[in-house]
Amino acid sequence: MKCFLLHCLIAGMLCAHSEITIGQDISLRSKFQVKSDFALRQLNKNFCWFHPRVAALPGFGKNGKPAVIMTIQKHLMIDDFFSGMYYMRTDDLGKTWKGPIEIPELSWEYQADSTIVSVADVTPGWHSNTGNMIAIGIMVRYTKNGKQLLDKSRSHDAVYTVFNPKTSKWTPWEILVNVPGADSKFYFVNPGNVQWIVKPNGNILLPIYFSGAGSGESSDQSVTVLECSFDGVRMAYLNHGNEMTVKGGRGLVEPSLTIFKKKYYLTLRNDFRGYVTTSDDGLNFSPIKEWTFNDGKELGSYNTQAHWLSHSDGLFLTYTRRDASNEHITRNRAPMFIAEVDPVKLNVIRSTEKILIPERGVMLGNFGAAPITKEESWVTDAEFIYGAKPNIRGADGTVWTARVTWLKKNRLVKY
Repeated sequence: MKCFLLHCLIAGMLCAHSEITIGQDISLRSKFQVKSDFALRQLNKNFCWFHPRVAALPGFGKNGKPAVIMTIQKHLMIDDFFSGMYYMRTDDLGKTWKGPIEIPELSWEYQADSTIVSVADVTPGWHSNTGNMIAIGIMVRYTKNGKQLLDKSRSHDAVYTVFNPKTSKWTPWEILVNVPGADSKFYFVNPGNVQWIVKPNGNILLPIYFSGAGSGESSDQSVTVLECSFDGVRMAYLNHGNEMTVKGGRGLVEPSLTIFKKKYYLTLRNDFRGYVTTSDDGLNFSPIKEWTFNDGKELGSYNTQAHWLSHSDGLFLTYTRRDASNEHITRNRAPMFIAEVDPVKLNVIRSTEKILIPERGVMLGNFGAAPITKEESWVTDAEFIYGAKPNIRGADGTVWTARVTWLKKNRLVKY
């Protein structure tokens, strides 16, 4: 037993504070370093922490630096059954953290028939035009036993909350208004686990996946991008772009959007493989193509999400994938990789791929990727483990904040 505990302790220390230098890519423009840091370590037999995602609040941290808010919630052992919302905060760029702190305004709501209404798959982001942080996710209805209910229109719906950094107050969840087709095309609306962006005029480009009346969660989903207005209080649908799907593997889900050199890039999840596409306006996209390496071989990322890191000098993808060393991990969902993307050929440059978050015996959950400063971006994830003891390979309930430190400043970040 002593040897087991010592092994876990050493493995955790080595993995949590390892620093990997990624350089010598083909362009010499995108050298960066990675440090696998953490915000929290906690083991519990009843839940594990899930969905950790961060947003930087410019000027609200120490010495004029950004504060960083992490939204996070509990996975309650039943598949896709989540608690209300919690958050963590750091004012010194991750040296110290407060929380997790439960947010009363964002806790479960109980309906008269004992239905539980919660929100999941949340992504926060800074809205510079109004000086607020918005967190966007999916409203979900549960039975008291944690089973998702899909028995009526908008059982899945787009919702948001606003965090005021001056008062540290959260608004209760609000439904995105004016979305058409509640009884037809947009019967279910899912902006879950997505990356969204703010246009210069303050409008939000929000990728969603959706399905029509009579469809279930296992049916083939479609993806589109909504353009929404936001005035600091109210978020409203304005229009949407073209609609994309494929047959089989639940269609397309969990789209993530970024912009690089005035072109929009969208990565898409399918049960069997990942896809990518581009757009000139952020709404109307070209035919999708399968994610591959630059040698033409399949990337191997499947049935899980991928997210972007955009730098002024390069475009990067974060993802998990099949690999000979991770067949023991469910869906091959560990380790987490990062690599540079060829923005023209739309493939992943194999020679730049490095491990971002280590594999320690369990899968990694739904994750986030976000800019923090001109010098640094973070990828956040949590180990999917229940119980009182660490996994023999080292997993101990770590909530990761993997730091990508750019050796050239990221001019896309304005703070």
